[in-house]
Amino acid sequence: METGDMLPEGRLTLADGATVALRDHVGRPLVLYFYPRADTTGCTREAQDFSALAAGFAARGTIVIGMSRDTPARLTRFAGKHGLTVTLASDADGSVCAAFGVWVEKQMYGRTHMGIERATFLFDAAGKLVRQWRRVKVAGHARDVLDAVPA
Repeated sequence: METGDMLPEGRLTLADGATVALRDHVGRPLVLYFYPRADTTGCTREAQDFSALAAGFAARGTIVIGMSRDTPARLTRFAGKHGLTVTLASDADGSVCAAFGVWVEKQMYGRTHMGIERATFLFDAAGKLVRQWRRVKVAGHARDVLDAVPA
């Protein structure tokens, strides 16, 4: 994805099991943030930060969706355990992650594996990518994203 690209096609499964098309969100600004795995330290903190700022995003008419490859059942447990209010979605088959270029080779403890790169994408109401953050550091990130959304 490059700045100026249009929101790609793709379907998401929400934590409640409902499915929606990405393009169903055209008409309002959209923040999609990708995180590696539910209920891990960094991912929990990021979801809590976006949840804490939900009213600020709503005041700017912006939809926020956190996405991982976790199952909807795991997302429901994750949200309940941590009191999350942000919308969580599953990309179980990885097609949306691939479209955004966030399914990448990673290294941990000297081993190489595939996983989600922590990244965030901001689309305007017309569905055009206006800003992206790659290799996100969690601390302060949700606030930076909110500050980038036009008031």
